[in-house]
Amino acid sequence: MITPLAPSIPPLHKTVLVPWPQEKAFRRFTAEIATWWPLRTHSVGEDNAAGVEFEPRVGGRLVEKDRDGSEHEWGRVLAWQPPRMVRFTWHPGADPGTGQEVEVLFTPEGSGTRMELIHSHWERLGEKARRARRAYPIGWTYVLSLYADRHGPLVVTLDLIGRLAMTIGKLRRAG
Repeated sequence: MITPLAPSIPPLHKTVLVPWPQEKAFRRFTAEIATWWPLRTHSVGEDNAAGVEFEPRVGGRLVEKDRDGSEHEWGRVLAWQPPRMVRFTWHPGADPGTGQEVEVLFTPEGSGTRMELIHSHWERLGEKARRARRAYPIGWTYVLSLYADRHGPLVVTLDLIGRLAMTIGKLRRAG
């Protein structure tokens, strides 16, 4: 008897149009990530988080740096093709074996750039995969609105949701 393969969890797709040329859109997502990433709500070190950076090469780390000098690896660069694409594993502060993959494509469109993010390989999270896949659309929407430098009610609301989720997580760990 042949055992059917476990159903695949579909990748998450997010697209944002930005008014910048392709080179600037790529640089902002990678080299300038510390200027827009919401460390207050989306980090391992939480209040201790000081910055995040890409090491710009295949095999380079995506790493969070804390005020006390400690580091938390979020992933490893799998493909580095400026200004067109970057692909990396994604496991913020977790076991690299659970790392999903995130591919970000930068395509010129009109006078700006279409940035497409594809988050896949959810199955690597095991039992937590489906719950994580359901939660990430809100998180990526918030993060990408900051990347695109769009401020407004949606960003404020998502920031409040992020802070609430962080507080609930702290309470669960303390409980």
